[in-house]
Amino acid sequence: MGKIYILGLGPGSIEDLTIGAIKRIKSGDRNYLRTEEHPTVNFLKENNIPYESYDYVYAQEEDFSKVYEYIVEDLIKKANKYKTINYLVPGNPMVAEKTVELLLRREDENLEIEIITGVSFIEPILKLVERDPIEGLKIIDGTDFKFKDIDINVDCIVIQVYNTRVASNIKLVLSQVYGDEYRIYLINSAGVEDEEEIYNIYIYELDRMNNIGPLTSIYIPKVDKITKKIYDIADIVDTMELLRSDKGCPWDREQTHKSIRECVIEEAYEVVDAIDREDIDGLIEELGDLLLQVVFHCQIAMEEGEFNLFDVTTELNKKLIYRHPHVFGEKTVEKFDEVVYNWNKLKFKDRNIKTYTDTLMDVPKIPSLMRSYKVQKRARDIGFDWEDVEGALDKVKEEYYEVIESIKNTNIKGGDVDKVEEELGDLLFAVVNVCRFLEVNPEVALNKCINKFIDRFSIMETKSKQIGKNLKDMTLEEMDKLWNEAKLHKTYKKQDLK
Repeated sequence: MGKIYILGLGPGSIEDLTIGAIKRIKSGDRNYLRTEEHPTVNFLKENNIPYESYDYVYAQEEDFSKVYEYIVEDLIKKANKYKTINYLVPGNPMVAEKTVELLLRREDENLEIEIITGVSFIEPILKLVERDPIEGLKIIDGTDFKFKDIDINVDCIVIQVYNTRVASNIKLVLSQVYGDEYRIYLINSAGVEDEEEIYNIYIYELDRMNNIGPLTSIYIPKVDKITKKIYDIADIVDTMELLRSDKGCPWDREQTHKSIRECVIEEAYEVVDAIDREDIDGLIEELGDLLLQVVFHCQIAMEEGEFNLFDVTTELNKKLIYRHPHVFGEKTVEKFDEVVYNWNKLKFKDRNIKTYTDTLMDVPKIPSLMRSYKVQKRARDIGFDWEDVEGALDKVKEEYYEVIESIKNTNIKGGDVDKVEEELGDLLFAVVNVCRFLEVNPEVALNKCINKFIDRFSIMETKSKQIGKNLKDMTLEEMDKLWNEAKLHKTYKKQDLK
């Protein structure tokens, strides 16, 4: 069994080396450094202590995750070969050191690990920026910096900002959230006496700095609550909690799951409408309104002891992982149809769906056009379908004539409309079937038609005013003439119909 002593070199001053670390370095065992780009390495040089560094790996590979994986594999090989080795890393081994994290995961593989702690870079950075971390501090690896890593409600330290390329990526991500002119701190050599540097800069200046290197860190102050202009999901939850409190809004306080259920449908439709209009600003707003419904229901549920937002996000992510075994498991699929089939198979298993009828009944009571579309698709999946669209079109013709016949034989004025209602339902169902064959969403198609109608009606009304008439005072024949003129205008644009 091999053993690796992992030593912390501290933030950069030789005085910060612990007695335990010095003893280990001088033990005679081989010393391996993640990088020699660190001031404390001078201690080894001055004492003629031999070492090897992994800087050559950084020079050969741009993907930092692969760099770390290589270092870990090589260290394990050397530990097995030499029985005991030392691995030296900047700062404290247990603070933001990816290779240490990876090594600890491998400890049970005939590998023993002992940590010899060191002073971290966090305290010197906090001293430089004069910030108290009592309200929260997040440490982020700059080599793998992503949008989801940002938390605007706590201070963040980004470390491992090795070069301008890493800084450029960080700048791009930060600017998406904070904007280009949010102030941050660029810090060099924190904790190294006479070499510390701190710059208060705008985000857009980040990769323009010419002194970025292995000892560079970035400090991002949290967004001030009073002057705040950007918000995250936690802010929405806080706002909704306040609105539902005794100090909040009487209307919000009175709502229940049932009283606002229609709002979910309305907001979902408004999202679809914004998409159809290709209105990106509108889509941002409508997605926010839809998200509000999720937060609203979660707040109501939390007050009633039913569930909370974490229950919702947990259930969702578990479902995504479970229903994608080809991504998160060992199952292999090659085609889109296979993905859909496996998704439905797992869904039906979860819901205890055992018969074909169960699959049809499982379609939720959504608006009828959408529901009929989904029911027909599930019937198709078990082979109950026309061979081609011609069969579906013939069915439309058949249902059309049955509607005509039912109207002739029904006393509509007397209120006897049940038969007509039934036949019209059959006709609509048949038309949806044609839509399905042609892969046209009936909801989208009908909404486009409605928008086109409104657009032409608007043109017709404008033309009536131009001739000095009010639509209400015009004959049907006069309006029909204007309508035909409106049809000649191709002014309909999705983004105009807001």
